[in-house]
Amino acid sequence: MGDLMGPRLYSCYKCRNHVALHDHIVSKAFQSKNGRAFLFSHAMNVFSGPKEERQLMTGLHVVADVHCADCREVLGWKYEKAYEDSQKYKEGKVVLEKYKIVKENW
Repeated sequence: MGDLMGPRLYSCYKCRNHVALHDHIVSKAFQSKNGRAFLFSHAMNVFSGPKEERQLMTGLHVVADVHCADCREVLGWKYEKAYEDSQKYKEGKVVLEKYKIVKENW
């Protein structure tokens, strides 16, 4: 029966544009300044803003804000570069803030 519903996914809270699949979650143990966040290996229907260096809880990173492709709302950020070896696994991955996404097909 679950196969008939399609994949579990997350959508933009503002316009319901599909932005990520549940199966692409790498970690649910992330924090943003506004609360919990999820690290995804991939995101869809989003675009990245300009890259900038940002001091985060885990050190200095080059990141770019991630925007919904439909309504342009900032949903999180993408790790472009990590300076510390222990943080390199984040490169190319996307963090979406939990309060900015909603579950679909659950």
